[in-house]
Amino acid sequence: MWIYLNGEFVRREDAVVSVFDHGFLYGDGVYETIRSYGPRILMRDQHLARLYRSAEAIGLDIPLSQKDWPDLLHEMMRRNGVGTAQQDAYLRITISRGPGDIGLDPHLCPNPTLVIMAKPLVPPASHLYEQGVPLIVAKTRRNLPSALSPHIKATNFLNNILAKREAIAAGTFDSLLLNWEDHVSECTVSNLFFVAQGRLKTPSLACGILDGITREIVLQLAKEHRLPVEEGRFTVDQLYRADECFLTNTSMEIMPVSSIDRHTIGSGKPGSITCRLHASFQETREHFLEPAS
Repeated sequence: MWIYLNGEFVRREDAVVSVFDHGFLYGDGVYETIRSYGPRILMRDQHLARLYRSAEAIGLDIPLSQKDWPDLLHEMMRRNGVGTAQQDAYLRITISRGPGDIGLDPHLCPNPTLVIMAKPLVPPASHLYEQGVPLIVAKTRRNLPSALSPHIKATNFLNNILAKREAIAAGTFDSLLLNWEDHVSECTVSNLFFVAQGRLKTPSLACGILDGITREIVLQLAKEHRLPVEEGRFTVDQLYRADECFLTNTSMEIMPVSSIDRHTIGSGKPGSITCRLHASFQETREHFLEPAS
């Protein structure tokens, strides 16, 4: 496996980051995960734009010109034998504050650390899409946005990890986090949608959620299908009574939810609107891929 580390392609065993890196010491950094369909990357420019927004929000300079990203990402896929007709790629970009003396002052770190990984994308098992997945509502609450903006895709993921531990302990697919107002926010690595009385509903960005790239696609598809959409503040009780529910993120696309806290959602099977949106996503994803080379 080849890793891109600070301007060089190195083997996995040689991809070493300093113990004084502030990403390691303090979780001071940002990241993006991107996927390909064959050799073409999904929503490449949108992911990179979010990476730059995240970096700007924490005052972190990205040590690579924007024009160099496409070629570099494709070189990473080529070197690792992914992003082919036979194997989609999973790409992870991580940029940390870099090595420096111990202390919180960002000026202690003159040179950011840039890491890019590319590996085979392993999608969720097909039976999960056919049956739906169970969730629990976590006791862990989503970070207060005024303390840490959810629009910063930060490497400090402890809030999500604590909620994920709850899901693992409960034997469920994932945890749903509530925000500081007891409103639904998002799951540990995905946005959430539900259907009630023919309306597609999803927590608004004001609820303290990440502005997901696949969330954006689903909202666009819903508009094209003339589905009424409501972005707002919702309670767990509203979710329990929903007709359908699904999750979205880059790697799993649209994942149906069968139950929440053992409350069956609708019939307990993927609903018609969920299936229609997922089918539409797969039929039209050509429009969301980078241009063919």
